[in-house]
Amino acid sequence: MQPIVAVIAPGMMGSAVGHVLAHAGLEVRTSLTGRSEATAARAKAAGMADAPDEQIVAADIILSILPPGEAVALAERFAPALRAAPKKPIYVDCNAVSPGTVLRVARVIEETGATFVDGGIIGGPPSPGSKATKIYLSGAAAAKVAELERYGLTMPVQPGPIGAASAMKLSYAGITKGFQALGAAMMLASTRAGTADDLKRELLSSQPALFGWLTRQMPKMYSKAYRWVAEMQEIAEFVGEDHAARQYFEAAAQLYARIAVDWDGQRTETGALDAFCKPQD
Repeated sequence: MQPIVAVIAPGMMGSAVGHVLAHAGLEVRTSLTGRSEATAARAKAAGMADAPDEQIVAADIILSILPPGEAVALAERFAPALRAAPKKPIYVDCNAVSPGTVLRVARVIEETGATFVDGGIIGGPPSPGSKATKIYLSGAAAAKVAELERYGLTMPVQPGPIGAASAMKLSYAGITKGFQALGAAMMLASTRAGTADDLKRELLSSQPALFGWLTRQMPKMYSKAYRWVAEMQEIAEFVGEDHAARQYFEAAAQLYARIAVDWDGQRTETGALDAFCKPQD
């Protein structure tokens, strides 16, 4: 029998994952409690059906996909329904959280009698037929969740216990998003110093691949910066034994918080980043 999957929540990533599964013929449930009309429309377009908590926990697999700062709260929200459910699902936390945080989520879920699997998403929102987005899985039941590869997802099993998939995700995000924070900081610094055009010319000359990556990725970051704040904080916890690295990612969180405020307001700094990223004539 085909599994029933619940995806919480239907944001850009969650709805895309839900769409891949629904496109493959699976029943995909979600929760629209407290969600906006735009989110409800997105879920409907993805083929996801709104369901109460009792039907969510009656699914075979629950995929938690939401901003990392909400991961523990979501598990706590579903704990009573999971505890009461006669048939327990597999609960997969797919969020960008540290191994320490994922273990806290695991404790909440496993105390209900449900099975827990650690997950970590690398890549953008997937689409049917694409293999670019990977959901790494770890934990004893990871192979059972990886059966969803039959329905369009790419889900490599990361060797190791719960926490291994999250470590893989944060290591990757620490490089990509951490480097993007560094790039934004220096673009803004050169703009304030009046050397932005010279820096662009030098990067184009000596580091064309690096310049191309930064200028492609930077404009995509602004609308997501608010979500990356908690992600940088989780990475700071992940690298916590390395004091210098922890300080770096705490600073990156502060930068992304500032970018998020600017994007919602005057757009002074995001405007300066856009100017830097604009192709030269």
